[in-house]
Amino acid sequence: MASETAGSKPPDTTASQKSSTHSVNTVTPDDIKASLKAGFSDFLARPVMSGFFGLFYAAFGILFVWCLVWLGKIWMVIPAAIAFPLIAPFAAAGLYEMSRRLQRGENFGWSDILTVMANQRKREMGWMAFVTLFILWIWFYQFRTVLVIVLQDSSFSDLDGFFQTVFFTSEGWTFLAIGTCVGAFLSAVLFSVTVVSMPMLLDRDIDFITAMITSFRVVTENPAVMLGWAAIITVTMLLSLVPAFLGLVFTLPILGHTTWHLYQRVVSPLNEE
Repeated sequence: MASETAGSKPPDTTASQKSSTHSVNTVTPDDIKASLKAGFSDFLARPVMSGFFGLFYAAFGILFVWCLVWLGKIWMVIPAAIAFPLIAPFAAAGLYEMSRRLQRGENFGWSDILTVMANQRKREMGWMAFVTLFILWIWFYQFRTVLVIVLQDSSFSDLDGFFQTVFFTSEGWTFLAIGTCVGAFLSAVLFSVTVVSMPMLLDRDIDFITAMITSFRVVTENPAVMLGWAAIITVTMLLSLVPAFLGLVFTLPILGHTTWHLYQRVVSPLNEE
């Protein structure tokens, strides 16, 4: 079953694709709606395979939070929960490949998708992972710094105590305000350099710097639409964390497939550049 086409068909990646610049198109809210429709169609086409990636991502999130609590790193729960959706583009790599093949009307199985994902370690995706982890490290470091400065006289030994301090004291509100501002800035930076760079690296033979620059241009040349897309991702992902991360089983695949189709719409095919 082929998905609905949400943009031009992906180019043949066997050709040389070393161009340092890539044409960025102007998109509208209608492109977001069409991409969401195509992403949902892809999910329905292969619900079990798509859901597997969502389930794996959710299981990782549950295990990560459990480890933080078990290790007594209670203060890391909030920044981890906020930062968790930011690594979704890596978890969605298999979903991008699924959408690419569905768009072409190709048949594929588990081994085809997992092999493509495994091969990404030999390409530029590893460098993108490094950039993402570096930004996340800054996020955790600044969160810890603000925590020590603002809540220096507070103490908490469990998760309930931490939430009580953060949400029901004046110091906690100050801490949240500062942390939110810094976190929003870092999230905006990370979103800008990754929003289309992941599917672009999967689809084209380019370096990660070119992918990040193109992704940044997509955001700066379509600020209102991409801000709306960021809001959709953020709200959907955060709401999905509420039922013990289980909402991600459905939302991650749909958003991942949608991202592929949005990338197809906003970055021109090579034969049109």
